[in-house]
Amino acid sequence: MLNCALLSTAMDQTMIETLLQAILQQVEQPKKDVEHNIRALLNEAVAKMDLVSKEEIERQRTALNNANHRLNDLLKQVEALEDKISNKK
Repeated sequence: MLNCALLSTAMDQTMIETLLQAILQQVEQPKKDVEHNIRALLNEAVAKMDLVSKEEIERQRTALNNANHRLNDLLKQVEALEDKISNKK
């Protein structure tokens, strides 16, 4: 009789574990679906944004620095020419 009770308890425990695993799998699936849908929405939103890569920002920064150096050189040339003109008068 004791063996039957232990066997019954073991079977009940196994059934509970099996049922618990089935329930957890059912709960996990909607979570995964929601996560997948959120990722898809975020990827779509980011794709629609007008974003610039880090590489493009660096290229633009370099071009701007070069333009600033060239502008400073030209300003110095203009000042030198203005001084030259004013000294001739």
